[in-house]
Order: sequence, then C-alpha cells, then structure tokens
Amino acid sequence: MLYLVCCLVTLFACVLGTVCGMGGGIIIKPVLDATGVMSVSAVTFLSGCTVIAMSCWSVGKTVIKKESALDMHSTPFLAFGAALGGIAGKQLFNLVADQFADRNTAGGVQAALLLAATLATLLYTVRKDKIAPKQVKSRIASLAIGLALGLLGAFLGIGGGPFNVAVLCHFFSMPTKKATQNSLLIVLLSQLASTLQTAFTSGAPELNPILLGCMIAVAVTASEAGRQINRRIDNRQATVFLEGAMILIMGISVYNMFKFF
Repeated sequence: MLYLVCCLVTLFACVLGTVCGMGGGIIIKPVLDATGVMSVSAVTFLSGCTVIAMSCWSVGKTVIKKESALDMHSTPFLAFGAALGGIAGKQLFNLVADQFADRNTAGGVQAALLLAATLATLLYTVRKDKIAPKQVKSRIASLAIGLALGLLGAFLGIGGGPFNVAVLCHFFSMPTKKATQNSLLIVLLSQLASTLQTAFTSGAPELNPILLGCMIAVAVTASEAGRQINRRIDNRQATVFLEGAMILIMGISVYNMFKFF
C-alpha cells in the first residue's frame, strides 16, 4: 500500500508540476506529510530526490531538443542564487525544527508558510492583468531574487512552487509558459543544493531504496508526460492549470496545519 500511495502521488504531482513549472515536491511533500506514512525529514528528503529527477529530465529534454525558452540573461543568475538559497533554506529549517520537542511539528510551520505564499501567489495570478510587470535587468537583482526563491523552496522542502512562476512573470515580464520552463531550472538547482547538503552533513534519513527508485522512475515518466502537455497548451490554459494547482495546495496545507499543531 505504501508503494502504491507514494507512486500515485508522485505521478500526479510530477505531471502537474512539470506543466505548471513548480516542481512535483510542492504536492508530494504536503500530501505525504498528511498521510503520516513517514517522518517529516524522510518525506522532505524523498521528495527532494524525486524533484531533482523530474526537473533534471524536463530541463534536459527541452535543452537537447532545442525547445527551451530559457532566458540566458537572467536565469543563470536566478539559478545560482537559488542554489545558494537552497543551502540557506535547509539550514534555516533545521534551526526551526530544533526548537520543537518533536521535530515533526516543524511540518506545521512549513504548512502555514506554504499556505500564505500560495495564497499571495494566487491573488497575484488572478489580478496580474491589472498589475504592470517589471523588467529586471540587473544581474545582482536576479541573483538576490533567485536566493529568496531558493531559500523559500528549500525551507518548505519542495524545491519550488507557484511563487517561482509568479515572480518570473512579474519581475521579468515572462509569459506563463516561458516562466514554467525557467522555473524548473531554478527548482532543479535549489533542490539539488539542499539535498546534497543534507546528504553530506547530517546524512540521509533512513529510507527504503526500492521505494526511492520507484518514485524516481515514476517522476521521470510523469515529467515527460507533463512536458508533452505543456507543449500543447497555450498561456491561458497554463494559467488555469496553475490556479487549480494552487487551490489544491492551499487545501492540503490547511489540513497539515491542523495535523501538526
């Protein structure tokens, strides 16, 4: 039953995550937290490995097939900042978790912050046609924005989220579909840095290697399916997918807040 639940959640999360450019971890992490099948730290690490596989496959395929819409002026600095933020975000989570007698209680903090960030992003997405986008040119500013995105994604244990896409749309005037592709590179580097830091410092939590392998295989398959869907939809449809995903994430976050607090 554990294998079935984890693989089905991964399949759904990674298809939707690739389409929306937010990484599958934003659904895998809160859903598995809600089921209580393993500790918060184990779910975070397992979700991180799955997101790395998913985003690596999606970004790699789009680059190899020259379908990529990466903004090579800003995105490399955003991605580098996200990698640094991923390390800082993981350290911040450990500091917060150490304040509780039961480290799993930190899952409630993550859920509350995810709810707030997703609600703010949803409100922006609904009203973005009335908000004039900016065109950030400074590489220092791009680095700082990437740092903030990486820190938030790593602290939440999800790699990235719909707030990545909203930030790219607002600060870099990217249409939704272009923002999703650039977001996945940010997710990849942020989650890679965070997961490697965990592995080399505190060590990976105890996991079933077969379960990890199954989830990675499902993530890659789902990422390819999501990539094909993303190619066939327009910006309006991509926005609808994103808004639906945010409503789902908010509902799960509310449940997890009551579960952990």
